[in-house]
Amino acid sequence: MLPNLGEILYFCSPSTGGFPADVFVFITLIELIMGGFFGTISKHSCVKDLFYGVDYHSHLGTKRAGMVTYDNGLFHRSIHDIENSYFRTKFTEDLGKFVGNTGIGVISDTDAQPIVVNSHLGKFALCSVAKINNLDELVNQCLSSRLHFAELSSGATNPTELAALLITQGEDFVDGITKVYNKVKGSCSMLILTEDGIIAARDRYGRTPIVIGHGDEGYVLASESHSFINLDYTTCYNVAPGEIVKVTLDGVQQLLPPNPKRQVCSFLWIYYGYPASDYEGVNVEEARYNEGREMGKHDYIDIDYVSAIPDSGIGMALGYSNVRKVPYLRGVVKYTPTWSRSFMPVNQTQREHVAKMKLIPNRALLNGKKVAFCDDSIVRGTQLRDNVKMLYDFGAEEVHVRISCPPLLYGCPFLNFSASKNVMELVTRRCIKEMEGDDNRNIERYCDPTSQEYANLVELLRKHIGVDTLKFNTLGSVVNAIGLPKCDLCTHCFDGSSYGHE
Repeated sequence: MLPNLGEILYFCSPSTGGFPADVFVFITLIELIMGGFFGTISKHSCVKDLFYGVDYHSHLGTKRAGMVTYDNGLFHRSIHDIENSYFRTKFTEDLGKFVGNTGIGVISDTDAQPIVVNSHLGKFALCSVAKINNLDELVNQCLSSRLHFAELSSGATNPTELAALLITQGEDFVDGITKVYNKVKGSCSMLILTEDGIIAARDRYGRTPIVIGHGDEGYVLASESHSFINLDYTTCYNVAPGEIVKVTLDGVQQLLPPNPKRQVCSFLWIYYGYPASDYEGVNVEEARYNEGREMGKHDYIDIDYVSAIPDSGIGMALGYSNVRKVPYLRGVVKYTPTWSRSFMPVNQTQREHVAKMKLIPNRALLNGKKVAFCDDSIVRGTQLRDNVKMLYDFGAEEVHVRISCPPLLYGCPFLNFSASKNVMELVTRRCIKEMEGDDNRNIERYCDPTSQEYANLVELLRKHIGVDTLKFNTLGSVVNAIGLPKCDLCTHCFDGSSYGHE
C-alpha cells in the first residue's frame, strides 16, 4: 500500500482472530527497502532540478538521502537521515552549498550515499540501487587484496562503496562496471557523476529502471519517469538491461550494448512504482487499472460497490469497478497530513497504532453494505489487520478482499523488496507449514491456481483474516495487465522463476 513503508503486517495475530498463538505468531516487520536516484546535466545551475527530482523519489525510501554536484574540479555533497522527516525539510538549508551544472542524488533505505571517490579513473561520485547477496564474499576478496573500506554504514560495509571499489579495479569505467555486473549476485543499477558527464548503468537484467529525459536545459536521468514531468523534461531514452550510457549536453552515448535478456521486476507495476511513471513504455496506473479489469472479468460476487485500500489499490479498484459496472466509492480513506510516510516509531505497539490511525473508515458508506476492497498484495496489507474487524464494526454487511497479484511465496533475491531473506516471514509460507508441517512441501502446487493446495491456502488465509471472500489475480492476469511477455518480467516472488538467480 504505497507509500506505507516500514509498517507491520499484523492481520494474522491472535488478537485479530488470526492464527492461535501456539501455531502462528506473526508480528513481523515487513518493509519495502528500495531506493531511487536522479541525475541532471544542465546548461545552467542544476541545483533546483536536482533537489526536486530526488524529492520525487521519496516514496521509495525512508532512511537516507544524499545529493552531490560537480563544479570546477570540486564535488559538493550532503547526506542526511530522513527516517523521521521529509527529504525537503533536511536539504532546503543545504541548497546554498551546492554549485554546478551536473549532479546526482538518491533516496536510499540501505546505505549513506552518494560516495565520492578519487581513483586512476579520475574523480567521480556514485549512487546505486542495489541488493548484493554476496556482499561479505566480495568484501573479503577486496580485503585480501589489501584494499580498504572507509564508508561504514552502522559498522557494516557500505554496498555503494563496494560497487565503487569494484569499478576502480577496471581499466576504464565500462570495464569496472562490467566487473560489478559479473561479480554481484543480486542486482545493481548505478549513476556515476564524472568530471565530464553522467554515466548510467542499469542492472544486467534490468530489474530496476533508468529513464532519461530531455528538455531545453539539458538532460535528466531517473529511476521514476514522473520525477521530471513538472521540471519540463520529456522521456527520450530508456536505458536497457545491462546497458551503459554516458550523458552529456551533447546527448546520450552508448558505452556498452544491452543484455538481450531482461527480467523487469513485476512489482514496479503492482506496488512500489509511482502511478504517473512509465517503465518499458507501460504506465503504472494503467497496469493497475488493467489488474482490476482482469480481476473483475472473472468475479461474480454480489456487492454494492468497490473500494480501495489506498494508495496502490486505487487503480485496481477503478478497473474492477468499470468492468463489473459497480460504483467506486471510498469506504476507507487515508489521512497523512500529520502522519508522514517516514514517521514510524521504534516501539512495535506504537507502530501498530500509527498504521491504524492512518486509515479512517467512512461509516456512512459502510453501514449495511456489501463491499469489495482492492489491495496490491496480502503481505503488504498492514491496514487489513484489525481494520478488517473495524469494517464490520462500522456496519459493513459483507467484506470481500481482492488482491491484484498472486500470493507471494518466495523471498526476493534481487531487490530488497519484502525484506524476506527468510521465507518464513511470508504469511503464505506459514500457512503452508500449518497445513503441511513443512513450509516448502508441495510448494509448486501452491503456485498453481488450479490446484486444491492453492484453494486450501486461499481459504486458510480468508478464515484468519476474517473476511467473507478472498481472491487473488493469477500470474497470467498480471502478465496480461502489464502487457509485456512473461519472459521479460521477474515473477520470482510468485513462482520462483527468474534469470540470474544464484
